[in-house]
Amino acid sequence: MNLITKAKIFFGSREVDRENIREVKSPYSYQTVSTHPICDINDVDEILNIAKNNLKFAREQKLSKRCDWLLDVANKLLINREDFAKTITDEVGKPISFSRIEVDRCIETIKLSAETMRNMNGETINSDAMNSGKKTIAFWRRVPAGVIVAITPFNFPLNLVAHKIAPALISGNCVVLKPTPEAPLIAYKLAKLFIESPFATRDALSLVYGDAEIGSRLVTSDIPRVISFTGSVPVGNIISKSAGIKKVALELGGNSGTFIDETADIEYSAKRCSIGAFTNAGQVCISLQRIYVHKNIYNKFAEALVRETNLLKVGNPYENDTFMGPLISEESVNRAVRWLNSAISEGAKALTPIDQNGKILKPVVMGDVRDDMAIVCEEVFAPIVSLIAVDNLEMAINKLNDSPYGLQFSIFTNNIKNMQKAIDEFESGGILINEIPTVRFDIQPYGGIKLSGVGREGPRFAIEEFTEIQTVVIA
Repeated sequence: MNLITKAKIFFGSREVDRENIREVKSPYSYQTVSTHPICDINDVDEILNIAKNNLKFAREQKLSKRCDWLLDVANKLLINREDFAKTITDEVGKPISFSRIEVDRCIETIKLSAETMRNMNGETINSDAMNSGKKTIAFWRRVPAGVIVAITPFNFPLNLVAHKIAPALISGNCVVLKPTPEAPLIAYKLAKLFIESPFATRDALSLVYGDAEIGSRLVTSDIPRVISFTGSVPVGNIISKSAGIKKVALELGGNSGTFIDETADIEYSAKRCSIGAFTNAGQVCISLQRIYVHKNIYNKFAEALVRETNLLKVGNPYENDTFMGPLISEESVNRAVRWLNSAISEGAKALTPIDQNGKILKPVVMGDVRDDMAIVCEEVFAPIVSLIAVDNLEMAINKLNDSPYGLQFSIFTNNIKNMQKAIDEFESGGILINEIPTVRFDIQPYGGIKLSGVGREGPRFAIEEFTEIQTVVIA
């Protein structure tokens, strides 16, 4: 167990503990791995007012100092890489090798936020370009939006926090962070690095814990100017309806799929698809859930995918060669098994054994599924992938697009015309060619259409979300 196991509240830069706490148990060992104070509405109101009252001070800090701040945090993360990785594994059961990768990505996200802001600026305006105008000195610039509320999920409990707070802080805002209740300690440790940095902007970052009641208070308050949320569609829908007149950035669910063309490299496609479907036990918004395979290669591809899936090591997340650990909760496991049994009762076939032990559900490849089965049409968020034979790319595109979600789709093909057709006709925020839809680069604009969300993440695009455009005219 880590030396620090107790998360605390940050009222701005002031750290506060409470006797009334909530315990977090490891989804693998079931042992208590962290605790956090139980917060109430009064805590939220106090924290929001601290952020509001500190806006002028935060905005006045030199950009060079804010850049030094983020780079100092990135350096300290690198020094404490193993401790942060172990904390991720403790709280959410992510295999330790993937936890290390998440820490490394977090470092890159923070550095990239600083580097991006150094080069973001506005433009001059030719105010005499129209007959109705006149010659002035005119330009527009980006200014901090104000108080940012960041609400983050369990599946990437470090890097997705960084994707919100680093762009928000580097652009001169004050941030109130509410991390997932499943992983309070990793968020606390990151916030502590920011707050205790010698370059920190005083009271620019606060940390509060809680579930729906706390989240609702943060969202409905008139103080925040931006709500940045990553999580489920039902919660995102509530936020969009209750936030009022403020910016709302939502990164929600997905039902990602791919098409395996008859010209694709079957072995390569199967290997990549096994990784895309079962990374993080399928608990990824862009986890590969639907695989549409050209009917002429369906059987060969199915055999190859089953073979690759059986090679994945499942079990103890603290072992370096473990690929997949437990799901986050019993509820998640029970829902997945329920949906599998429902699909089988309706004629689907499990091509790999359905093997559950506690919160560990071994990867399941399903065949003979129909489009109306829950494991196909809903977001599974579990280690389940479904194979569907199709006649051609046109049919695959229609089936992929016939979904309320539109986060990322992909195609495996060596036919350039099919590549172009997929790019032109896939209805999704991201399109990948000869790669799984589960790939995300932290520098890219990331987000979806339809129920998959509103707005884009990635440092440059998050900075745009967290700033306002201000026009200046000097006559």
